[in-house]
Amino acid sequence: MANLELYELEGCPYCAKVTSKLDELGLEYESHTVPRSHGDRTEVKEVSGQTGVPVLVDEDNGVEGMAESDDIVEYLESTYGNGASA
Repeated sequence: MANLELYELEGCPYCAKVTSKLDELGLEYESHTVPRSHGDRTEVKEVSGQTGVPVLVDEDNGVEGMAESDDIVEYLESTYGNGASA
């Protein structure tokens, strides 16, 4: 099973895009809800170097803080979806 973590914000459409892909692929993940204020997002900044969300961590594949929802969705599809090499 994948060792995935997602840093997200409630009501964020970009985060919802990523969680939809995770659900579609049947992947379990640990969710970290971040504060609304960018200044209070120290945990996500430590992980990714920036304060925007969503941010994905996939320790099994050496992903330590991938940002940008489109990049995350593409990564999930190619790594765990139909694009994955079995």
